[in-house]
This record gives sequence, structure tokens and C-alpha cells, in this order.
Amino acid sequence: MKRGELEKRQGNKLTNQMRADGNVYGRAVAPELDRRAQRDRDRALGLVPFAVKLPQEVVKALQEQAIQKGVGLNEITAEVLGKGLAK
Repeated sequence: MKRGELEKRQGNKLTNQMRADGNVYGRAVAPELDRRAQRDRDRALGLVPFAVKLPQEVVKALQEQAIQKGVGLNEITAEVLGKGLAK
């Protein structure tokens, strides 16, 4: 058997093992809320969906701040907008 075929078979073997475990991607995946439950949870928190297009530099800065503070992108964006509107 050629080396390429051997590698391919080993890859298929790993893929089949991961699928047998019930996880296609081979890593732990947190259970997702269905969309209705997610909307209900957001509504209870008083959140409103708001789509906006921002320059790439602004998005990168927001992402960096979110990582530094250990919060999500939604939280840091709400904080920055709140501070800006308060001025």
C-alpha cells in the first residue's frame, strides 16, 4: 500500500471514530439554544437586535477590548455606545 493511501485510511478511521462518538468535528460543542429560546431569553433581558456596518479597524479595536476585558463583543459594543451617547 502506498503511503498516501495509508494516510488517507488513517484519516478516515479517525473521522469515523469521531462520528461514532456523536461529534462530527471531534471537539466538545456546547449545546446551543434553539432560536426561539434564544429570542425569548434576549427579549427577557431587554435586548433588541441591531445590525450595523462598521469599518474594519473599529471592529478589530472592539474585539481586542472585548478580549482584554473578558466579555463578549455585544457587551463591549453596548458599553462603548453608552459612553459615547452619555457625552
